[in-house]
Amino acid sequence: MVTAAAAPSPTAPTEGRSPFVRLHELLADIKPGKSAINLSVGEPQHDIPPFVGSVLAAHLKDFGRYPANKGTDAFRKSAAAWLGRRYKLSRPLDPETETIVLNGTREGLFLGAIAAKRYVTKRAGKPAILIPNPFYAAYSAGAAAADCEPVYLPTTRETGFLPDLDAIGEDLLARTVVFYLASPSNPQGAVADAVYLTRLVTLARRFGFLIFADECYCEIYLNGQPPHGMLEVSGPDFANVVVFHSLSKRSNLPGLRVGFAAGDRRFLTRYVELRNIAAPQVPVPLQEVAIAAYADETHVEHNRELYVAKFDLADQIIGDRYGYKRPDGGFFLWLDVSARGSDETVTTKLWRDGGLRVIPGHYLARDGADGRNPGDGYIRVALVQGKEITAEALHRLVAVLG
Repeated sequence: MVTAAAAPSPTAPTEGRSPFVRLHELLADIKPGKSAINLSVGEPQHDIPPFVGSVLAAHLKDFGRYPANKGTDAFRKSAAAWLGRRYKLSRPLDPETETIVLNGTREGLFLGAIAAKRYVTKRAGKPAILIPNPFYAAYSAGAAAADCEPVYLPTTRETGFLPDLDAIGEDLLARTVVFYLASPSNPQGAVADAVYLTRLVTLARRFGFLIFADECYCEIYLNGQPPHGMLEVSGPDFANVVVFHSLSKRSNLPGLRVGFAAGDRRFLTRYVELRNIAAPQVPVPLQEVAIAAYADETHVEHNRELYVAKFDLADQIIGDRYGYKRPDGGFFLWLDVSARGSDETVTTKLWRDGGLRVIPGHYLARDGADGRNPGDGYIRVALVQGKEITAEALHRLVAVLG
């Protein structure tokens, strides 16, 4: 049972620190043994779509005006239309009230927690935000900014790398403000099925909290089966559900910083009120690139084929080592290296002997109520490089670790 004790002390030295800053400090004084290959950051290195430059050039003059904070009409219509094509929704989304633009989902997921704290009804005790553990750092940052208790829900092999809904006590659910869920998950690539998502929506409506569904990896699926989306199971009013989408992974545009949120119109109305005074607008030329990206599936299909090919390499080169099992989605390997030493030791060895930059699993997680960190003994490997570099990196990894 997950209880209030799941959050670590706010004075813990690693609390709130970027895992990438910690990685830099770990490896700063060590020279790589071979030419460096960076597999630590989830930054796609595939080619950007070919239309980006021409769309930007056609709209350069629009850098000279302030855009609406919630996004242009054209962008919101484009995002809503794409959701309707991608998912089996009970009805089309209203672009005017149920879709807003974001400066990428990191900003959206963070600021959304503050808006949610103001929106939900009074909680039965200290307001809490539930976070899968390991997690994307913006979730815990949002909880801290909203003055909510972060409660970390272990996602382990035993739980299918998703939070165990049966293990969450009703007392905790009664004081929950937001439940963050990523599907496919980061880092394990687990995909929640429709039954799981439906159960979570039922809990959200029973206890009055919001679900923030981080669906940024939804277009990188590796078994031919597109993941279900939270809006598919949330009924015609989309109540208590907000989904977050980005072009960083779908379209290899991490530097564009354009995403969107969609769903519960009552919450989004309050969210826009906060964004109007606290968040920068998204430049119109960038929204125009996003419109083109959401209208084109060819580059997305090609992108997915490249990731499938790289996981085919992982299947062949890694085999059954390090507890590897091909995930359903995402572009990370989540490797159990505990038999080779601590995750920091293995990370250091891979850099020193193989020139491979990966990230220790426990940097991406927090200690739970039982004192255990579900990332201990794992490393996260981002398969974001091209196919040839990926093959070289995987061969080096096996050569160094055995």
